Amino acid sequence: MSSEQDHLKETDTEARFEFKKEQKAAFKTEKGLTEETIRVISEDKNEPEWMLQRRLRALRQFQEMPMPTDWPGQPDLSEVDIDEIVPYIRPDIEVRGGADKWEDLPDEIRDTFDKLGIPEAERNALSGVGAQYESEIVYQNMQEQWEEKGVIFCDMDKAVQEHEELVREYFMTKCVPPSDNKFAALHGAIWSGGSFVYVPEGVTVEMPIQAYFRMNSEGMGQFEHTLIIAEENSEVHYIEGCSAPKYSHFNLHSGGVEVFVKEGAHVQYSTVQNWSKNTYNLNTKRAICEKDATMEWVSGSMGSKATMLYPCTILKGPGATDNHITIAFAGKGQNIDTGAKVYHNAPNTKSTIESKSISKDGGRTNYRGLVHIADGAEGSSTSVECDALMFDNESTSDTMPYMEIEESKVDVAHEATVGKIGDEDVFYLQSRGLDDDDAKQMIVAGFIEPITEELPIEYAVELNRLIELEMEGSLG
Repeated sequence: MSSEQDHLKETDTEARFEFKKEQKAAFKTEKGLTEETIRVISEDKNEPEWMLQRRLRALRQFQEMPMPTDWPGQPDLSEVDIDEIVPYIRPDIEVRGGADKWEDLPDEIRDTFDKLGIPEAERNALSGVGAQYESEIVYQNMQEQWEEKGVIFCDMDKAVQEHEELVREYFMTKCVPPSDNKFAALHGAIWSGGSFVYVPEGVTVEMPIQAYFRMNSEGMGQFEHTLIIAEENSEVHYIEGCSAPKYSHFNLHSGGVEVFVKEGAHVQYSTVQNWSKNTYNLNTKRAICEKDATMEWVSGSMGSKATMLYPCTILKGPGATDNHITIAFAGKGQNIDTGAKVYHNAPNTKSTIESKSISKDGGRTNYRGLVHIADGAEGSSTSVECDALMFDNESTSDTMPYMEIEESKVDVAHEATVGKIGDEDVFYLQSRGLDDDDAKQMIVAGFIEPITEELPIEYAVELNRLIELEMEGSLG
């Protein structure tokens, strides 16, 4: 490994994320979204007819739905013009579906992910790695020990071809239908790339699986789809990272995530998203948990101009459990609107939501959540905790919890705190030898510790570095 790469990975987090490469594409569509665009994408992927028809139905639903504009305090989406977005860019690589060897990738793509630390993470701590560049996966690998146990980890385009029966049953049918919202419909029409994970019954994947999504081109949209199926009594931890460099024109990220957690299974989905400050991050993520299953969401969101992200879990089996942990950071010109949705549709289900947000320089953070406990879901419990930290009087933070309780025999708790970094706290740390910036960074590090301790060490360190840069105003 070169000394330049060592420097980028170990000391210069800003340089690692903010560099960009000259665009080289094997194929790209024109701007905008039409039926012809959908047909061109599907033909380029050599998809079966049923997938093309699903795309076209989703397109019709997208065209019929209005833009969401009536949520109190929601981010301004007026700049989001699909006609100005390039929805599909196939990178210039020899092997469709991703190279088997890192060395087989083109230099500019390999260098991008080298600087982001992906190969090193694969060698040291991961069961499998997928890397997406623009609209398609360029590299995918799974350790043989897990393949021998029947674990499948491949890109979604390959899954459509080689695991058609599973994809046809689960893809945007039961978890995230295109009718859910306008951006889910958009995603269903022009999705590309993403990960397919299948864990057989009784198998525990002891090391995390990681996918990393990189937007390199200005004015594009990235619409990867992640589908995770964990059979009975299985266990897997899936980690996702995302980034994009700075550009003058807006980009759009509208991914989709569907997780099926079967009886007694356990899935953790962790993500650290560091988009550029002209990216709109509008995702739809949902999980369905059966009897005694556990779903965990661990999310860090920052960098984008506007984010609307509310991972949702449907607890459909008795004893199912859901845990949400999120951290959001908003600086100047940013509106980060995050939260969680949980539906308790069975008895003795449990959910916890812990949200941490930080705002500075006039940025806005918001927790927007929904907890629904259905009639008959007796013995269920939920706890929601929202903590917000502000650096100045110009910044804002809001909490918008919404609870629908239709069953009386349940436990429900909600707590919210909002505060500024206190002068007395900073003064105390300065009296112990820290300067003003270091004192504030230490306070923030302690504030987000409940989040970072749930992440693998590499991601926890990265999240702390990114927040330090945001506090310095270095990114964007």
